[in-house]
Amino acid sequence: MGMAAVVWQEMVGHGFSLALVSHRLPFWFLVFALFLPRVSLVVAWLQGILIPFHLLGWIPLIFAILLPRALVLYLIYLDQGLSLWFVIHLIVAILVWLGGGHTYRSRRGDL
Repeated sequence: MGMAAVVWQEMVGHGFSLALVSHRLPFWFLVFALFLPRVSLVVAWLQGILIPFHLLGWIPLIFAILLPRALVLYLIYLDQGLSLWFVIHLIVAILVWLGGGHTYRSRRGDL
């Protein structure tokens, strides 16, 4: 059995749903964070949306600055578990992280 099949079985076994639901995280945050995660985190923080998640201390602040997509994934997992929003954000994060390294390498080669 392939790795994708094992992951799919785990997600189905733990209540994975294809519905695009939002619980405490508003819809605008889930959509906006796909394109501008740092800006969406700042706006959500200013509006008080992140208060129920108890993000205290330096670690969430460091993640918001250095790895905002990882923090968004963590927030979605806390809010919804393994949902379609989590999978969408995970795919976008992987694409951005893989594409970002390629862009850096090609720019470095041009110098």
